[in-house]
Amino acid sequence: MARQSEAPGGSEISRLADHLFRQEAGKLVSVLTGIFGIERLQLAEDVVQEALARALQTWPFYGIPKNPAAWLTQTAKNLALDVVRRERRFYEKQPEIVTFIEQSPARADDAVLLDEEIKDRRLQLMFACCHPIIPAESQIALALKTLCGFSPVEIAKAFLTTEAAIAKRLTRARQKIQELRIPFEIPAGPDLSLRLDAVRQTLYLLFNEGYKASSGDRLVREDLCHEAIRLASLLAGHPAGNKPRTHALLALMLLNGARLSARVDDDGHILRLREQDRSHWNQAMISRGILHLGQAACGDDLSEYHLQAGIAACHCLAADDASTDWPRILSLYERLMELDGSPVVALNRAVALAYVRGPEAGLEAVEQIVNGRELNSYYLLHAVIGEFEARRGRSDEAAEHFRNALGLAELESERAFLAKRLAEAEVMGRSPRLFGEASV
Repeated sequence: MARQSEAPGGSEISRLADHLFRQEAGKLVSVLTGIFGIERLQLAEDVVQEALARALQTWPFYGIPKNPAAWLTQTAKNLALDVVRRERRFYEKQPEIVTFIEQSPARADDAVLLDEEIKDRRLQLMFACCHPIIPAESQIALALKTLCGFSPVEIAKAFLTTEAAIAKRLTRARQKIQELRIPFEIPAGPDLSLRLDAVRQTLYLLFNEGYKASSGDRLVREDLCHEAIRLASLLAGHPAGNKPRTHALLALMLLNGARLSARVDDDGHILRLREQDRSHWNQAMISRGILHLGQAACGDDLSEYHLQAGIAACHCLAADDASTDWPRILSLYERLMELDGSPVVALNRAVALAYVRGPEAGLEAVEQIVNGRELNSYYLLHAVIGEFEARRGRSDEAAEHFRNALGLAELESERAFLAKRLAEAEVMGRSPRLFGEASV
């Protein structure tokens, strides 16, 4: 066992365990699945969960290992070995599995797992989770759970549904994998395109959860954003995923990710685009994003990722807030509406429209959103309307909408921002500039 540090406090252990689970769980599940077979996906997940539970039980008393990731890896392997030895159905495969695990101990001074092995198996698991036989809504939920360490609650918020519904999707997906013995591989030919969209959508949702967390005490979770970027880079660099849409998605992640460190102040409170210090934007990431956006332009393919990346590029390339090309952004949203007429996209379009034609035009656009009722429980709808009303000088109406938004917001940073805007509307009756696009 690696040398351990002095026993730390419980909160430190919880933070470290959460970080490790996000970073290592997908790697461990993918490698263990490669050993046991995709039909034993549930076993791999259970073993990794148990390893994390043991960390939470033992580290507060014995200290954090010198290499926590290596400890977690070896514990998961040992647990898996125990299962193999107990189950008679693995009798024929037992020598092979036991040999593999016993001959590859994790040491504190070694890399946790071989990079190339991780790359191959994580991609294989991504494509296995996104097999077309599995219902589309279950594919992404399963990949987020197994590869990215999402909880059912987080997945439910990403899909705007209930935790119970997500639990059912996950159960059905695992049953399909076990019953049909879905192959653990990256497909070729026509089968590839059927799965690529779901893989990209999974990475997109992973990035969004980091860019604007659905729960917890932080608005931004940079670890999730960087993991999504890493996996998307891996996909774009593989012949199977080297497609314009993949490069467009990676460009979108990089361009939005370049602004992560400037999105909140020192107290974790939201900073709108016009309030952000642009000197803190990561210029290397912006350059990479523009490069991949250029690669995405090959051919005639045009996707939601292309248009969203174009919008992000408009923000990143503007020298300051005043020079933002809002007419260009509005035109990109108009085209995006043709591909994805969802209420959230329509709300973002309304914001862009208000920058170009004024708050009255923005309000009218909000009123015309198809299926707008789906947004009634979405705090940003009320926040945006509040900003429109504030710009019109209607402080009472603005305060009412900020109050509604405050009642719906869950993150402390969001609530702090809205409480401030509510106080300004109530006390000063100001007419500030627009809150900004929902993706800010």
